[in-house]
Amino acid sequence: MTEHLAVDGGTLAYEVTGSGPLVVLAHGMGDSREAYRHITPALVAAGHRVAAADLRGCGESSTGWPSYTRTDIAGDLIALVNHLGGPAVLVGHSISGGAATIAAAKAPSLITAVVELAPFTREQQIALGDLRVARFRRGMLRLLGAALFGSVRLWKEYLEIAHPGPKPADWDARLARIDALLREPGRMKAMQLMGRSAPVDAGTQLGNVGCPVLIVQGTLDPDWASPRAEGEAIVAALPPGLGRLEMITGAGHYPHVQFPAEVVTAMLSFLEPARA
Repeated sequence: MTEHLAVDGGTLAYEVTGSGPLVVLAHGMGDSREAYRHITPALVAAGHRVAAADLRGCGESSTGWPSYTRTDIAGDLIALVNHLGGPAVLVGHSISGGAATIAAAKAPSLITAVVELAPFTREQQIALGDLRVARFRRGMLRLLGAALFGSVRLWKEYLEIAHPGPKPADWDARLARIDALLREPGRMKAMQLMGRSAPVDAGTQLGNVGCPVLIVQGTLDPDWASPRAEGEAIVAALPPGLGRLEMITGAGHYPHVQFPAEVVTAMLSFLEPARA
């Protein structure tokens, strides 16, 4: 059942399933909490209470927020954890990976661990040689075009590139749902503003995180010329011993959609020692 939380002049939509230690799932830009449809049942079966949230401006959450930075999203996640009775594990994808970093640094008593899926946590610097990588070049052109022109068509083309190889059985229906959501008033604008917000605020907080962090990257993620190098750089910026990198072979920018079983296995392996 969808519930709503008033935060910062708007409302966040979320849904809670299961019982046990709290895990909060936050999706990437241009998406909704349905991105975790294949992850949630497995986490619930493993004994967790799972709250999947729609980011501000996304899914069933309200539009018209004053800004859509990672710091804004982190504040929303902290408010949700407080509302649900934390502490919690935060799982963030892409822009929400950076937001989860900020939340962990700012609210250490509320966040016990962080899982970042293909996260945009560090400030990005593109080298000329990166453009020689075809998947990076093709994905970046469509990603930038969608953000610049507010084009749903270019965003869907990007999503095709960002899901190389296997796609879920409900792929066509999911693309249609994303198309419909982004054509609702205010939703594409929210995605554009998220895309324009640089991850500087998240990168500067990496050294202030005090809980364990799992970074999950797909080996074929088009958002980086070298996804492994990006994951290693995030781990290196964290305090020593807190970060761990897991690579999902064949995955693009949405490992939790393409390879949910592998991602859940990595998450539970990471979380179980802390839980014990």
